Amino acid sequence: MNVDFLDLKQQYLSIKDEIDAAMFGVIASSAFIKSKPVADFEKEFADYLGAEHVISCANGTDALEICLRGFNIGAGDEVLVPAMSWISTSEVVATAGATPVFVDIDAETFCIDISKIEEKISNKTKAIIPVHLYGHPADMQTILEIAQKHKLKVIEDCAQAHGAEIDGKKVGTFGDAATFSFFPTKNLGAFGDAGAIVVKNIDLKNKISAIANHGQEERHEHILHGRNSRMDGIQAAILSVKLKHLDKWGKMREQVARHYCKELGQLKNISLPKEQPLTKHAYHLFVIKTEKRDELKEFLEARQITTLIHYPKALPFQLCYKEYGFRETDFPIASKIQKQILSLPFYPEISEEAIHHVSQNIKDFPF
Repeated sequence: MNVDFLDLKQQYLSIKDEIDAAMFGVIASSAFIKSKPVADFEKEFADYLGAEHVISCANGTDALEICLRGFNIGAGDEVLVPAMSWISTSEVVATAGATPVFVDIDAETFCIDISKIEEKISNKTKAIIPVHLYGHPADMQTILEIAQKHKLKVIEDCAQAHGAEIDGKKVGTFGDAATFSFFPTKNLGAFGDAGAIVVKNIDLKNKISAIANHGQEERHEHILHGRNSRMDGIQAAILSVKLKHLDKWGKMREQVARHYCKELGQLKNISLPKEQPLTKHAYHLFVIKTEKRDELKEFLEARQITTLIHYPKALPFQLCYKEYGFRETDFPIASKIQKQILSLPFYPEISEEAIHHVSQNIKDFPF
């Protein structure tokens, strides 16, 4: 039995008529850029999150970089980021002219280790970017307390956490700002690149909106040097359709996760995802840990089961940070986990038969 890691076509077919109608509507009205579909999605997503303001942009990486500029973070500044994430989280700090300062991660949640944050704060530190990695919320209450104590900005990276919650409150509404990616594989994914920024302050909202649109406060009135980072109408219309189904898909993701946990819960040689109290995991990915990760991955590939690694190299050990001379002992948890993590086939529509097949093959592996 062939089991793909992800099958986006199934999701499209389940809402094909809604998607096709939304796309045709944009095409028929030529509502391509800075259009009503974009404004509608911004309001709908803000309402979904319970957020004050949502500003759409071209992608999740732009969202982070624009946030940093909105807070005037640049040359000479430092920003704390977790040692394990997609490169965008630290990349944007460097491209803004600031220095990313890496903090090791928690072994259970994969999020930034709150006990290691304060030791990395200096007089140059201006912000913390916690990442809700794989869909599990970071410990925002503690992070906010630390940030307030040291007068730091908090920018939540929610690229993998659409719908995740802490004590009933959506992630993306805790920090001074938050960013989302709508890359096609995300829990709420467009049919191309798209992103959004969440803010609480109207002045910051106006500044960030201008930065993302050539520095325009209104058409042909440029109050600063900005950039071209805009969500197009077709992506916005698609996201508006999908947003109506996000909670339903979230429940399906939870069911898939529970099914995997039931099937694999008795195995002693793998570690399954865990949810901390008062958190709601978005389950963007289902990531297990095992000492024999590479051997298990090869074993499953030979049986036509596709798995992926998110991510095979922790951020401090990427070549672009070679100049810092980081050692594995500097980030012992991230160093260990990068060799153990394996993402199993996981999406809302995956069949119970496929889950059982994957699980049975894992059980058959000679640990």
